[in-house]
Amino acid sequence: MTTTQQTPQPQPTSAEESWRGYAEESDNELSRATTVRLKEQSRQLLFDLLRPYRKLIWLMVVIVLVENAARLAVPYLVHLGIDRGIPPILAGEGSRDLVIVVGAVLASALIQAYARQVFLMRSGKLGQTILLGLRRRLFDHFQRLSPSFHDRYTSGRVISRLTSDVDVIDEMLRTGFDGLVTAVLTLVGTAILLLTLDLKLGLLALLSFPALFFLTAWFRRRSVLVYRRTREAVALVIVHFVESMTGIRAVQAFRREGRNEEIFHGVNDRYREANLESFRINAIFMPSIKGVGNITIVAILAYGGWQAYHGHVTVGVLTAFLLYLRQFFEPLQEISQFYNTFLAASAALEKLSGVLNEEPDVAEPLQPARPERARGHLELRSVQFSYVDGVPVLPGLDLDVPAGQTIALVGTTGAGKTTIAKLVARFYDPTGGHVLLDGHDLRDLTEDDLRERVVMVTQENFLFTGSVADNIRFGKPGATMEEIVEAAKVIGAHDFIMALPDGYATAVEKRGSRLSAGQRQLVAFARAFLADPAVLILDEATSSLDIPSERLIQRALRTILADRTAIVIAHRLSTVETADRVIVLEHGRILEDGPPETLITTGGNYADLHQAWEDSLA
Repeated sequence: MTTTQQTPQPQPTSAEESWRGYAEESDNELSRATTVRLKEQSRQLLFDLLRPYRKLIWLMVVIVLVENAARLAVPYLVHLGIDRGIPPILAGEGSRDLVIVVGAVLASALIQAYARQVFLMRSGKLGQTILLGLRRRLFDHFQRLSPSFHDRYTSGRVISRLTSDVDVIDEMLRTGFDGLVTAVLTLVGTAILLLTLDLKLGLLALLSFPALFFLTAWFRRRSVLVYRRTREAVALVIVHFVESMTGIRAVQAFRREGRNEEIFHGVNDRYREANLESFRINAIFMPSIKGVGNITIVAILAYGGWQAYHGHVTVGVLTAFLLYLRQFFEPLQEISQFYNTFLAASAALEKLSGVLNEEPDVAEPLQPARPERARGHLELRSVQFSYVDGVPVLPGLDLDVPAGQTIALVGTTGAGKTTIAKLVARFYDPTGGHVLLDGHDLRDLTEDDLRERVVMVTQENFLFTGSVADNIRFGKPGATMEEIVEAAKVIGAHDFIMALPDGYATAVEKRGSRLSAGQRQLVAFARAFLADPAVLILDEATSSLDIPSERLIQRALRTILADRTAIVIAHRLSTVETADRVIVLEHGRILEDGPPETLITTGGNYADLHQAWEDSLA
């Protein structure tokens, strides 16, 4: 019996998983009933964007009508010039009629040029005004959405929403409206004028309609498929690029460049193939339209020439016919371009409206409480929480923290320490039970009231591009320079800041890369001290500090934690020793609760942790 040896397949990377998720999301959106809802939302978003500018839009419609009327008048004026302006000259009766026609042609050209200029200026200003508001709305909404949304929504998709999706809407506003209205007016106006000039020649010209209809329908069907494939491919390129550059240190540390290049080359090639397919269908459609147009012109020229030879059609009418036919087929090619823009903008509007209709998991209260001066009394009453349904992190926690008390949460990884901190900071709401601050459920406090009272410092110590002073001022936007310096001195950051090239004006560069991990942490502490919250949460906030730096801030910690409620999460028990009370957690349940000096003597979990920590220092 023979066995078939299977070649092991490489495990999918995060980018590959993101691609799969993105593709599945697109498939699901197209196959489910949510398609109708998304389209309705996208139409509503478009109406919301355009509604404040209704009068300007109607003015632009009038301008486009005037421009196209002037453009369509030119071939007809040429017909009048040939048939009515030239014969009097040949008969020696003067050139008055021809001069009038030439003047009318010149006036039409000037009107068309001026109307075009006014339209471009006004449409450009309108488009940029709309996009400015849309970007602001998106940015503000992304900031308001809960951390749970950002946990599942990749950074590549966020960037795609704010850049490429907004860009295609910009393209539609700049060229789509004008192109569509011009094409429709040209097709309808030209068809009417052709039939008016000569019914037989007009009907002959319109015989090309079935072929044009078939080509346009084929192009529309193919464009939908190709466009979708292109958007999916470019989304994967963005996701993989953003994730690779965000994690560049890990990529270089683990020599991941080769595999990342292999993946990027694959997704980039897929994007190239999708674009090539788009070029192929355009290469078929546009020449075909032009070919039908040229054949029609040849037929009109042959039949019209025969009619003109026998005196049934004037030379002016035939000339006008040929000029109109040239105008007649050009818009069909523009429609193809507009259709691509329309597909892109429709898809972008669906995605943007989907994001804008996302409600924060942590919502603002409809009837907010009016809390008095914050004291910092925390209560967790039968609090339940799960990140994944059916997998509880906190099965029902009860905890009372009096105002001004510092508690330390200790326990193994996954015990629920950080989850408690996130619930108190209201990054998430409990799935059961209540978290109260000074007797008020956090869900009844406004975002501003809560953030004024509760501040969380994490081990990430994120610093924004700007100066050291700017990053400290982040805790209190209106702080003076004296307040910033005082906060840094209390924390113990003043000396190292003054040693920087420009002191407090020194740029920290991207994510604070100019500073060491310990220095970034000290700046984060100064920021928190300046905010002066009633409740301060330190989630592994000293993890990045070396021993000298940690000793430096131990004294500052006592100042920071004085007269305020504090929750300290730390594996370094030197930080825990500053607490009034230690809570030992395991699987979301409290195993031990008491002062650290008491728990050390009881021989329980905390005593074991403390002994292990002391042994590690030996």
